[in-house]
Amino acid sequence: MKACFIGLGYIGLPTAVIAADNGIEVIGVDINPEVVKSVNSGKVHFSEPGLDKICKKVTSNGNLKAYTEPQASDVYVIVVPTPFKGNHEPDVSYVESAVTTVLPYLKEGDLCIIESTCPVGTTEKMAELIYSEKPALKDKIYLSYCPERVLPGNTVYELIHNDRVIGGIDEGSSEKAAGFYSHFVKGSLYKTNARTAEMCKLTENASRDVQIAFANELSIICEKAHINVWELIELANKHPRVNILQPGSGVGGHCIAVDPYFITSEFPIESQLIGKAREINNYKAFWCSEKILSTMKDFNLREGREPVVALMGLSFKPNIEDLRESPAKYIVSKVMQGHNNADFLIVEPNIETHKVFKLTDYAEAYDTADIVAFLVAHKEFKKLIFRDDKVILDFCGVFKK
Repeated sequence: MKACFIGLGYIGLPTAVIAADNGIEVIGVDINPEVVKSVNSGKVHFSEPGLDKICKKVTSNGNLKAYTEPQASDVYVIVVPTPFKGNHEPDVSYVESAVTTVLPYLKEGDLCIIESTCPVGTTEKMAELIYSEKPALKDKIYLSYCPERVLPGNTVYELIHNDRVIGGIDEGSSEKAAGFYSHFVKGSLYKTNARTAEMCKLTENASRDVQIAFANELSIICEKAHINVWELIELANKHPRVNILQPGSGVGGHCIAVDPYFITSEFPIESQLIGKAREINNYKAFWCSEKILSTMKDFNLREGREPVVALMGLSFKPNIEDLRESPAKYIVSKVMQGHNNADFLIVEPNIETHKVFKLTDYAEAYDTADIVAFLVAHKEFKKLIFRDDKVILDFCGVFKK
């Protein structure tokens, strides 16, 4: 079996590497020649524990080869971005372009899989695109939508062990795609139709977003009511049917902060709760930045000088280097713009340098600062000892005070 993966990013490359490590001959395709060069040298162009070793292995033994153009294969897997245009309207042009690039190579019996996050109905539209260009292939190829379910920082394990939803445009397509994934996925494979699979991907992340929004809204209420939100949630969760998540400084990343918009853009009237959850989680980051700025003003009035402020964390979640859609990064930028004469210490222990922010060691920043704002609950921060001689703004539960 020969499989061609279009897109070698955070999901495409790990999936291609795992497939190659399980005996599939893999062609990796990316429009960025530097990415292609990196992969062919056995290197991964982003941080993901354990992936470098496997990538080096499969490129060395020839199971994975990267190119800037597709090659004739039996399976074509589309793993390209789906950005927004206008007011959070999904742009599927990258998916359309990827499908168009494989059209010259498609033949009877081939399997085409879309993994990119897409609006409901996209797989059917891609089928129409293929058949309009190559009508002889109608009902003679297999087309499925199979979304990823991985956690950055644990991608290698989860690609293998997580259950997958397989949504074909027909029953034969579901069976064919399930057969492909069975080569390297140990989790259960649940077959359905393409529309349900597309909606399942969006629903999973919208559900998380709504649950986090509840916790974030509670944290804002508790701040005003002078209640420790961490203690409140711990006590509420003693109820056998209550499981409230932990609040934070907002919601980020390439899935939870993005996927709900794929629902709200298509169903704006029907998705009231989903849309409001997005508003709440975006507002939480704004609220955190305003809280930091007001705390700085109070310090200045009380002490007669500008404070030294440590802004702890830039990534979108704990213990990773990924800054995509990060609320912490937004907060840091907004605070610095709102008070550009202050002395800020920016901390992110998971990266060495940043092109915009000058980074400071976390222990040094904590020791030096007058005000410490915890934006991400990195494991390094949890080693610190709470100090009463500092103003601590704990937005993510480092100390839970």
